[in-house]
Amino acid sequence: MSPHEQSILGVFAHPDDESLSAGGLLARAASRGARTAVVTATWSRQTARGDELAAALRHLGAGEPRFLGYADARVPESAPGAPRLLDAPLDQAVERLVAIIREFRPEVVVTHDPYGAPTGHPDDVQTYRITTLAVEAAALELTYPAAGEPWRTTALMLATYPVSTLPLLDELVGHRRALFGTPDDSVTDVIDVTTWLDVKVAAILAHASEVERGAAPGIVNALSSADRARLLSTEWYIRRAPRA
Repeated sequence: MSPHEQSILGVFAHPDDESLSAGGLLARAASRGARTAVVTATWSRQTARGDELAAALRHLGAGEPRFLGYADARVPESAPGAPRLLDAPLDQAVERLVAIIREFRPEVVVTHDPYGAPTGHPDDVQTYRITTLAVEAAALELTYPAAGEPWRTTALMLATYPVSTLPLLDELVGHRRALFGTPDDSVTDVIDVTTWLDVKVAAILAHASEVERGAAPGIVNALSSADRARLLSTEWYIRRAPRA
């Protein structure tokens, strides 16, 4: 295990994003003794999807779910009484995440890329914005002083899909929607997660309501073992060093 993998905090928009986007990375790190955890920006623990997320994180070895407490852009009942993530004050959302970062003290934070690849979901893009701001703010002593002692991460990793992989993705998901990727030469880390593929798939399929309605976990459920391996055995990241 490299020094950069001793503690990893994932920050993702929805339950199932953690498993689809970085399930291999999280499972690999946990298997090597790293501390891992996941923050989910939308939905709440008191929903069925909150229970499914807890089950997925047990597969990944990432502890109990942590939530920012906002509603999904398209599902207001996902966090009853709370604003949508897209409507929440940015400063409020950043401070909530800063508090979690300072409490967990991760070496690495992993989140969505700027495009919300591959779907471009607006919650994914907003989670990227919140996370990049929070990683920098967490290191600043005079910023959000009530949110805990400052903490500086070693790396920010953005889960992505290279443009060159989009034809395969389009083929396997059934040409359902426009897909977004990042230029291949922007990718800094290509991780073979074949060893942890079964764990990653189990975590994805733990999101049973998404399997049932035919969302991304449902697509994975319908694939052959060979196609699952083609789709899920590699993960791509853009690694950034937070500014001092």
